[in-house]
Amino acid sequence: MASAASPLSEPRVLAHAKRRLFPDDADDGYAVVDTQFSSDQWLANESIDPDITDELAPFNHVRVGSGYPDLVGVRLLSDEFLAVDRLGDDPPLVVVEAKGHTNRSAADVERGIVQAYDRLHDANAAYVAAPADTVSQSARTLARELNVGILGVTPDGTVDPVETPRVVGSRTTTETTAIRFQASAQGVAGKSFGLNHPKNYLAYPLAVYHERDTEQILAEYVVRATDDARTGAAFLNPIDGQPASARLTPLGREVVRFVLREYGSVDAALQVFDDWKRSRARFCDLAPKWGLLTRRVVYAYPATQLLVEELQRLHEDGVAAPTLPQFAEYLHELHPSFTVELFVRGDDEVRGRVLDADGELRRAELTDGTVYHAPTVFQLKTMLYHAGVLTDRGTEPSNLDPTADTWALREPVT
Repeated sequence: MASAASPLSEPRVLAHAKRRLFPDDADDGYAVVDTQFSSDQWLANESIDPDITDELAPFNHVRVGSGYPDLVGVRLLSDEFLAVDRLGDDPPLVVVEAKGHTNRSAADVERGIVQAYDRLHDANAAYVAAPADTVSQSARTLARELNVGILGVTPDGTVDPVETPRVVGSRTTTETTAIRFQASAQGVAGKSFGLNHPKNYLAYPLAVYHERDTEQILAEYVVRATDDARTGAAFLNPIDGQPASARLTPLGREVVRFVLREYGSVDAALQVFDDWKRSRARFCDLAPKWGLLTRRVVYAYPATQLLVEELQRLHEDGVAAPTLPQFAEYLHELHPSFTVELFVRGDDEVRGRVLDADGELRRAELTDGTVYHAPTVFQLKTMLYHAGVLTDRGTEPSNLDPTADTWALREPVT
């Protein structure tokens, strides 16, 4: 447990606020806490309860506006937290600055309000979370003037909105895009592609279009792991991934049009998929037209575009085949938050090993394959291999030697 610190120290306040805004049982959002909270020590003589650290994870160092908020997340919040209706249907990007008691002073709520306000250039809603008994009338007045919400936290963990902000428009930056990406259906946080061959995902819209039961058709002709195929198809966006019944997206309808043009019927195409079972050949070489379609689909995945563009720049700089640690370091210099979300596992132990309190990489840790996120270094990389984008397949993190794992474009533009 924590040392003699107040029960409402800053980490504890933030943990309560996160639990209220981003509950564990909600699957419609994603949030990260700043890396300064990943340490087991808070102030000079104040430790952080390991249970609090677990609640705060995952960690990342995300720049929003003029600095690095204590929490950044994306979620459709309930009306009790907002002063007016939301802007559109997209979930807002939310930032939280936490203030708590220390051994020397009470929480500086007004300073937290000003800090939260400075994040509003890139956020849709900003809050300060603080012990409820420290929120003065002057702090509430300042919060209303600056359009900052106040979350009052009590020692028993209750969190109530004291002031509610209006949702505002914001700029989109690479850093905030990383969090929006993870909160979307295409994010990799806490999920996995499951299957590493793109044919399993391209077949899913065909099974949805077919008159017979979707799962039955898929299991008969393509793959028995139908849940994994559905999840991956939602990631890559040929289907919308609704829990009740999957529906074709515009991209999925284009896959069906391709099949009807090339094969005349979905049944004829599915028979070809049946013939491809257990094939180890690169998909774009085995079926060139399907390879081109695969390339189009994987390019619609937001992470692909970033990876390919930066590999092209490395090639132009004379680094044609960087190793995984080299590539991760290079990406982190340019897109730090996105790199962490895409490549590094989200649990607190791994993020704490890979990132220091200032969000900088501990480079030595990048040589350990187990710190990497499987959906990126295994499944996504293998799909890019089958699409003809990369030269090499991916590898499971448990078998991964990062120093021997190269990331290179099969057809760089020279």
